[in-house]
Amino acid sequence: MTKLKQNTKAKVTEISGGACLQGRLMSMGIYPGREIKKLSHFALRGPIAIKVGRSVLALGFGMARRITVEIQ
Repeated sequence: MTKLKQNTKAKVTEISGGACLQGRLMSMGIYPGREIKKLSHFALRGPIAIKVGRSVLALGFGMARRITVEIQ
């Protein structure tokens, strides 16, 4: 997800992480099959703002890079 351009919609295909990470992301509404939109990207591995449903979230770079997406 870190390589997506700003204002791009994508579909989550995989979360490569442990049960703790998957549980945390699932509680935020991010899971395989869910559509997300990348809103902004801060410089040098900073947080990434995304929109999931009606919510806007900021994910750390390390967490965001473990989410594999497919551009729609």
